[in-house]
Amino acid sequence: MTTATPTLSTVRRQAVDDTLARIRALAAGEPDRAGLAAIAAELARLAERKDLFPRADFPPPAASEGVGASTRYRLNPQDGSQGLALYLNSINPGKTTLPHNHDSWAVIVAVEGREENRVYRRTDDGSDPTHARLELVREATVQPGTSIEFLAQDLHSIHVVGDQPTLHFHLYGKPLEQHTGRIGVRLESGEVVNYNATQFEPSKDVA
Repeated sequence: MTTATPTLSTVRRQAVDDTLARIRALAAGEPDRAGLAAIAAELARLAERKDLFPRADFPPPAASEGVGASTRYRLNPQDGSQGLALYLNSINPGKTTLPHNHDSWAVIVAVEGREENRVYRRTDDGSDPTHARLELVREATVQPGTSIEFLAQDLHSIHVVGDQPTLHFHLYGKPLEQHTGRIGVRLESGEVVNYNATQFEPSKDVA
């Protein structure tokens, strides 16, 4: 009797599910920075299996969509609005974002491509919900072999550099659609905006 060879999507689904099962154990409660580093290490092992995430299955936005266009693929849609949400982001070079928080912890790990992260801290006292003053703390480029992690109120912006679209895992403690408390800050004016209401675009589910 011949056993059917599993399809790529089946193997990928199992690898994603196994990785998330290990991460759930690490993320019990609210992980601190050490816990996020351990989660990033698990996700980095999945990122090493590049054969599971071919460009044919996760294409970048068409050139006609413009510089910095992005597509976000939800890799565990079966989990719905509860618990962890793992996305695979494909972003064309030139993409930038406002400095923003996540309203949840976050881990970013690269499969392909380079994403510069600028990390900020607030220098005001937070008493005015409509304005903020930010100071650049550091810059870090997420690329294969390098990850970055954030607690819920950490602030960063992304800047996709180089000539290759990204293919990066973005993992959150809850789905982005649930991040209703996120803020973005316009650096020029200090204006605080609701990030999801003004910047968020829907994801594509991957079965």
